[in-house]
Amino acid sequence: MRLNLHQNTLEDLHNLMLATGTNEFAAVADQSFLGRSALNANTNWQSLLGGSNDDAGWIVLALWKIADYKGSRGQDNSAYLSSATKVYNIIAAQWDSQCGGGVWWSTAHTYKNAITNELFLLLSAEGYIRGFGQSYLDNAKKTWTWLSGTGMRNSDNLWNDGLNFNDCKNNGQTTWTYNQGVIAAGLASLSAATGDKSLLDQAELTLDATIAHLSTNNILRESCDNAVSGGAVCNQDQQIFKGIWTKHLQFYLDRANDPARTAKYSGWLGSQTSAVFHFGTNADNLVGSVWYAPNQLDKFSDCEQGGSIFTPKTDASGLAAHIAAAKYGPC
Repeated sequence: MRLNLHQNTLEDLHNLMLATGTNEFAAVADQSFLGRSALNANTNWQSLLGGSNDDAGWIVLALWKIADYKGSRGQDNSAYLSSATKVYNIIAAQWDSQCGGGVWWSTAHTYKNAITNELFLLLSAEGYIRGFGQSYLDNAKKTWTWLSGTGMRNSDNLWNDGLNFNDCKNNGQTTWTYNQGVIAAGLASLSAATGDKSLLDQAELTLDATIAHLSTNNILRESCDNAVSGGAVCNQDQQIFKGIWTKHLQFYLDRANDPARTAKYSGWLGSQTSAVFHFGTNADNLVGSVWYAPNQLDKFSDCEQGGSIFTPKTDASGLAAHIAAAKYGPC
């Protein structure tokens, strides 16, 4: 099971129900693998995570969103909150002095990367806001201090994937869209926790760079996206990255709580949801991996022969874009 994809979809469904006030997917959490694990007090989270610290971060976000939903409906959410704390503590224990700090991508201790530490920043700042104590805020502050000094943010204000193991320098690897969204959400949460509005400006350097450098026709485009067959194809992880970016732009705007900043990105979110519907969605109402252009058709058979692929992960990605635009896009 790919835990990051599983939990992101769970988070999306509960984000949707919280936004709409509906309960259509109310039974999903407790019946899911993650839910059953959270409800079992004997779950060995170390074993379940398999050493993956970035998966652990996604899991905490999902557990919190489920807990938020249950709490809003007057239901017991204590097992989800307790499980989230256990997983958070596993991540926090993975911080050490290699490369001057930071959490390892996995317990193999071979890589320090952007996403794992961006998630730790977000979780730590959010945990403080949720009332879990000063140690969470201390972790958030030290994580941003470390991230901002690593050089992982390049001259375009985009975050590359991580650091070289041997010299702790920016490895120059792909600037995936999700790296640019999660850092913005983390900085907005840290801003909300500290009152430091300059952190929002730091976040928008990267949000604006995403729009400038990681889009085609004003629509998000992953480096592995190609509307024409025979080109690059995103793998199972990469298929959900654009949706994560839009979801974390929503979370950024939630915590920024600033009408001017919302107005700045409202039209952009509207363009994404429109593209998902008009370009990304096929006749069966499934969302594909490519949003920036229509999936190319075979001129002889009128069948889809393009580079877009249709999977549960690409559906979840499109859903995240629709939810973010429903909350903050144009009326």
